[in-house]
Amino acid sequence: MGIQEAWFVVIAVLFLGYFVLEGFDFGVGMLFPVLGRTDTRRRVLLNTIGPVWDGNEVWLITAGGALFAAFPEWYATMFAGFYLPLLLILVALILRVCAIEWRGKIDDPTWRRRCDLGIMIGSWVPAIVWGVAFANLVRGVAIDADKQMTSSLFDLFGPYALLGGMTFALAFALHGAVFIALKTSGEVHADAMKVAQRLTLPTLAVIGVFVIWTQTAYGKTWTWALVAAVLAALLGVIATIRANREGWAFTFNAIVILGFIGLLFASLFPNVMPSTTAAEYGLTIYNASSSPYTLKVMSWAAAFSAPVVLLYQGWTYWVFRQRISTEQIPPSIGLKLGSGK
Repeated sequence: MGIQEAWFVVIAVLFLGYFVLEGFDFGVGMLFPVLGRTDTRRRVLLNTIGPVWDGNEVWLITAGGALFAAFPEWYATMFAGFYLPLLLILVALILRVCAIEWRGKIDDPTWRRRCDLGIMIGSWVPAIVWGVAFANLVRGVAIDADKQMTSSLFDLFGPYALLGGMTFALAFALHGAVFIALKTSGEVHADAMKVAQRLTLPTLAVIGVFVIWTQTAYGKTWTWALVAAVLAALLGVIATIRANREGWAFTFNAIVILGFIGLLFASLFPNVMPSTTAAEYGLTIYNASSSPYTLKVMSWAAAFSAPVVLLYQGWTYWVFRQRISTEQIPPSIGLKLGSGK
């Protein structure tokens, strides 16, 4: 494996880690209207992700930085061509951050409802748009000889891309429901398992169609193994949810997410942005990468820093592993709008 191939794998792993970890964060926010029927229950939901959600976003920041440094041509063409979708994701993520951080600053029901709406929007929008974006990367977009993307915004919302958006959204919603069940007890836990059970069949149907479409249109012979793994893991999710084994259900659903997003990257390789204008205009890991020297320096830096970051994040999950219930949530105490104390 050459150094360009290795860095393609690194970037794929970073996005896989981001979607598995941030996926349940999105899912929790997406399920606010269903599982957060009272303010106390919504605070329980927020407390399940409170210690970890901002750390999970570091995977995206690292993936973006690695993409910029390792494959600058890929970064430039994608961010220029996908400017509006990526801007929409950024605005939605900022809205979610502000809503989570500021929700408890003012003890006012209207303020909290507006923040809850921001959390929901900031969870649904990135989940859908990420799916649309990655589906377009695999399908290919119009790129000219100057490596400029010429597809219009409306060209990005074809049937395959929209199915990708639905796939990401349903996978993350189910991931969030199972995570809530894993992290809570009492009535919230019971309701989360019911929601997870209702989500299993539509999720199985949509993801099944998406992975088979991806494989038949863009996949390789060996990636049928990933399709089989995704479908088997989906059946595992259904079986373990019905058996009330939320820990195993969470594990199987993580495998589902790893499988279908891994299928996207595997189908893409060695391209990074195929061109529908002419095949020779497409970007590959070879014509879009930095110099070998730059990649070698990055490899040494990653070898020293990555283990420290992984150990710290693993320690955070271990420390905050306890379940949460509504009985553990104290009364709301905050500053009222306009008060000076």
